[in-house]
Amino acid sequence: MAEYEIKETLDCSGLLCPMPVIKTSKKIKELEVGDVFEMISTDPGAMPDMQAWANQTKHELLESSEDGSLYRFVIKKTH
Repeated sequence: MAEYEIKETLDCSGLLCPMPVIKTSKKIKELEVGDVFEMISTDPGAMPDMQAWANQTKHELLESSEDGSLYRFVIKKTH
């Protein structure tokens, strides 16, 4: 079971690349270091985009999952 509490949910449903990444970048600036939030997207491109974003920004991508046409990402602010 996950050992973290999700502080907020960012719903990017219906938005196409690059908007889920842009909105995630803006949201993470509003949070404190250590905060965890989830981002929901319907864009299949979000899966590789969020992996690349996490690698580039060094924030921790705790989970990424796909359920049909819904993509869910759990992100921890690390700095």
